[in-house]
Amino acid sequence: MKNNLKIEIVKWIDGLSQLKNIREKVFIQEQKVTPQLEWDGMDEKAIHFLVFNDKAAIGCARAIVIKDHMQLGRMAVLKEYRGQGIGGALIEKAMTIAKLNQLSAIYISAQCHAIDFYKKFGFEVTSDIYLDAEIPHRDMALDF
Repeated sequence: MKNNLKIEIVKWIDGLSQLKNIREKVFIQEQKVTPQLEWDGMDEKAIHFLVFNDKAAIGCARAIVIKDHMQLGRMAVLKEYRGQGIGGALIEKAMTIAKLNQLSAIYISAQCHAIDFYKKFGFEVTSDIYLDAEIPHRDMALDF
């Protein structure tokens, strides 16, 4: 990851405009997810990761802690910043937070095209393919 990037953990209310901007561009405009599915009412309960470069917020993810594990999702990087290690930095930050909080696992619902990306971090496929927002996904888990 480039030196000018930083990842902050924010509450929904504090990162609202940046989080909405990134997710609107990536999920609603690019991937054609309906707003009703994207804005699922879970954001207020979640912790959010925001990636900043020198100028602006360029990536995000959200984590919901359920019992002893983290459900990680809504991971998005603006198109012009992809392929620079930002997604990997988000995963590593989530892993650090999960371990600090003594959680036993991170679960994700991965878009099928991203499965190999998650495997690099030790995630394993735990389900068959299913459609979420008309996009093929598989569940994956990383146990600690």
